[in-house]
Amino acid sequence: MKAIYILWLRELKRYVRSRAQVVASLAQPMLYLLVLGFGLGPVFQRAGQGSYFQFVAPGVIGMAILFSSIFSGMGLLWDRQFGFLKETLVAPVPRLQIMAGRTMGGATVALIQGLLVMVVCFIAGFRPAHLVLIPLALGFMVLIATVFAALGVAIGSTLQDMQGFQLIMNFLVMPIFFLSGALFPLKGLPKALGVATAADPLSYGIDGMRMALLGRHWASFDPRIDLGVLLVAATVLLVLGAQRFAKIEI
Repeated sequence: MKAIYILWLRELKRYVRSRAQVVASLAQPMLYLLVLGFGLGPVFQRAGQGSYFQFVAPGVIGMAILFSSIFSGMGLLWDRQFGFLKETLVAPVPRLQIMAGRTMGGATVALIQGLLVMVVCFIAGFRPAHLVLIPLALGFMVLIATVFAALGVAIGSTLQDMQGFQLIMNFLVMPIFFLSGALFPLKGLPKALGVATAADPLSYGIDGMRMALLGRHWASFDPRIDLGVLLVAATVLLVLGAQRFAKIEI
């Protein structure tokens, strides 16, 4: 357990020291939040859906968590390239603990990113419907961070170079984000698109956050389904990540 704590703490220290990375990682969510949130507001309101800024804010929070958590796997490739991973793997510590520590660290960093974006949303004018349900929204944020941190570690454990990781991320992260309903309601979609969004774990996380923060949700999922799917996805990806990490060869 000490190894898990050390690796978790190392990920947090790396994040705190990289101030430029913190600022840069907030730029894209802020662009979506402010430009789309206010730019598409009149169109969304005329369609009878209310405030688009209120609608898109949970989606942007989920976006920040997604990007930060899944790209935590890139740190695994950096450690492989510069030799730190080799030093870690030769230590008398089970690889499962190493993988758990890295995943927890990546998920914690992603959660911090999500909280920072949430604070900016509050400053910009976002208002939750029920303050008592904010802890429930935080629970969904934790699950989103865990799911995609585990996915990032699984992919980072499989690939050998940074170029391959970037290629897979570009073909994986953006579809996950755009199919999640972060930017548009999921009701009334064509059948094929509806199937694709239902297969996206982020759809359930953002739907759960909207339910908790706004008191309603725009997808056809039940809140219990949102929670169940995320728990199953987290379990499956943690197991998959542990298996892939155990097979790493230096």
